[in-house]
Amino acid sequence: MTQNLILASTSPFRRELLTRLGLPFETANPETDETPLPGETPEHIALRLSEAKARAVAKQHPGALIIGSDQVATVDGRLFGKPGNHERAVEQLRSLSGKTVNFFTGLCLLNARTGFAEVRGVPTLVTFRKLDDREIENYLRREPAYNCAGSAKSEGLGIALLSSMRGDDPNALVGLPLIALCDLLRNQGVTVLS
Repeated sequence: MTQNLILASTSPFRRELLTRLGLPFETANPETDETPLPGETPEHIALRLSEAKARAVAKQHPGALIIGSDQVATVDGRLFGKPGNHERAVEQLRSLSGKTVNFFTGLCLLNARTGFAEVRGVPTLVTFRKLDDREIENYLRREPAYNCAGSAKSEGLGIALLSSMRGDDPNALVGLPLIALCDLLRNQGVTVLS
């Protein structure tokens, strides 16, 4: 690989996922305003922010290949972000109980040398079981998922809150769709299995 690979994220979950590919990479904080634009669809938010994060990091790494990713969770048109605290996480899990959530992950690979960005969206449909308040409190006490959209970590104990998951890439739900990323890397001449 002739260009450095940069992950435009401080997420430990995304870093761990990218490590699985065995490619050398660095991480950088994208410092991007994640406020939705007026009238913006959730899918557009994720796609726009994944590219915005990559472009923000490109300023400090002009010759690199930069990976940006963003995820939104929606039910019936309502956007669910990171709850940030216990009370909002409880409220989110009550709202998601018995419902199917679309976790839409935007992915961008930006060639900072050429300015070319390829952007993809990867949906994952997750159905939550009917949850009672005791289960919600017990879950959040054991795994306070305050930094996860939807307030549940499917890669951890949060899997016990779910009844089904449907999608093309199980890694997308954690925040970095590796199947799509491998395809984007190949398009830039980077082979994971060289």
